[in-house]
This record gives sequence, structure tokens and C-alpha cells, in this order.
Amino acid sequence: MRRSPIQLTIWRGLAASLVLVFVLLAVGCDDGGAAFSGRQAMNHLRTQVGFGPRPVGSEANRRTSDYIAQVLERNGWQVEFQEFTQGGLPIRNVIATKGTGPLILLGTHFDTRPVADRDPVDRSQPILGANDGASGTAVLLELSRVISPKVTDRYQIMLAFFDAEDRGNLNDWPFSVGAEYMAAHLEIAPRMVIVVDMVGDAQQEIYYEWNSSLVLMEHIWHIADTLGYSQWFIPRYNHAVIDDHIPFVRRGYPSVLIIDFDYTYWHTTQDTLERVSADSLQRVGIVLQTLLEGEPFASNPAAQ
Repeated sequence: MRRSPIQLTIWRGLAASLVLVFVLLAVGCDDGGAAFSGRQAMNHLRTQVGFGPRPVGSEANRRTSDYIAQVLERNGWQVEFQEFTQGGLPIRNVIATKGTGPLILLGTHFDTRPVADRDPVDRSQPILGANDGASGTAVLLELSRVISPKVTDRYQIMLAFFDAEDRGNLNDWPFSVGAEYMAAHLEIAPRMVIVVDMVGDAQQEIYYEWNSSLVLMEHIWHIADTLGYSQWFIPRYNHAVIDDHIPFVRRGYPSVLIIDFDYTYWHTTQDTLERVSADSLQRVGIVLQTLLEGEPFASNPAAQ
């Protein structure tokens, strides 16, 4: 029997849904772990946006770092603030650790751009940063809930929430001030650094990034492919981005930036809730959870 195009579309949709269900069960049931929830990540994103724009030194920025610490502590992580000043403004990284073994560092930034310098109408306003700032933070906060003892019995996991990433090229500020400070003060060399930024775009397309480790990118994108996410994780170079992975790249740590840099509303006042998607957060979170639950340091079998 030959199926119509509509029937084929329905069957393919059902098959993809079943694959995702089996993946969620496989990821979520080992050692009492839970499955990553895009909806819960979206709740974290909404909370951050509810604080308003969150530039360095603002009250909303401080409230955001407090919120991050509260969520991490509730999820059983050891939390510390890394505080210093730059240009007369207070900067506050939030760092959470759990587990023993080789160090895996996952990072993101939570601050937002103080001016919408790419806005076509009004460049004087701050950005709300639903995607640029809140999305990566939301993914790592939800990941802090679901990382299981299977992971932390084998590896030390560090979740780093960087302040002062997004003030670069304004009043002589560089980008990635918080990440640079942390990288300079690390006492243990990470075996792997993964930075997550601008991953919530409802029109998600995540390409290879030129400054990132190719071997590590291949491994992560291969995991995405096995999960059925090849439409969104595209193994092709598209951008070279200055972001929070660069301080770690310069120090020789294998590092990857996961970013959707084709986001239309980047550094504009339109970077708002309606531009982001729980499904996009879900895909990135499941890829990271699958990586950690499996063999993070394995080579990409597709490249062998």
C-alpha cells in the first residue's frame, strides 16, 4: 500500500515522538535521575525576564544571581559567589560544584546588554535578554536538577554562571569579563568546557563555531543526530564568535560554544519571551544530559 504525503508526515511525526519518549526514559531512569524538562527550563527563563533587564551592577542583576544560587542550593549543589569589580561596578559569578573525578565545566552568562545597540528603532534602551542571557542560564539551572549520581560519581561537574559577558565594546569594556576572571583563577584544569548561550530561539539553528574544539563539537553534534535533532544541530561551520569559551580556549582547555548566532533579535529590544521556545531549551538540555550520562570524553564514533 502506498501512503499519501499526509500519512507519511503523520507516521514520521509519531516515530519521532516515540524516539524522544524512549530517549527520555533511558536518560531519566538510570540511578534515580530525572529527565530534562524544557517546560521547567522555560519557567527559569520567565523568572529571569520578570526581573527586567539585568546589566552589570543593577539590582535586577543581583536578584538574578541570588535566584540562581537559590535554585542550585535547592538542587543539592555546593554554591559560591566569585565577586570582584571592573570599571567601578560589582561583578558576581555564581559557581556550583558536585561530584568527584575529572572536571567538566558547563558555563553560561546571565547578564544582559545595557543598550540595544543593534535595534533598528531605539538603541538607547537596555535589552530584556530572553534569549541572550536567560536561555543558557535556564538550561543549566534545569540541568542542575537532573544530573544524576551516575554522572557525579564519575566526574566533578562545575556549573558556572558568568556575570559581565555582555558589556563588551561599551565604554572600553571587553566581552566575557566574568569568564576571564574565573578562567584565570581556576585551581583545577577542566577536561572539557561547554558554554551555552542564545539557545532558546524558536527558529533554532545551532552550527559549528570556528573557535571551538572540533573533536568535542563532533561528539556533541553526533549525540544530537542520534536523538533526531539534526535539523537543529547542523554540523557545518557558520560563525566565529567572541563569547565566554574564549578565555578557556586561550588556556588550552578543550572548549565548545553551543550558540544560535543567527538570532534575528540579538541586541535589540525585541529579544523577548515570544521569541523563545521551551522545545529549543529541551533539545539543548537533552543533548547535554545525554552527553554527561554517557561517555563525555569518547571520540565521535561517526568520525572513526
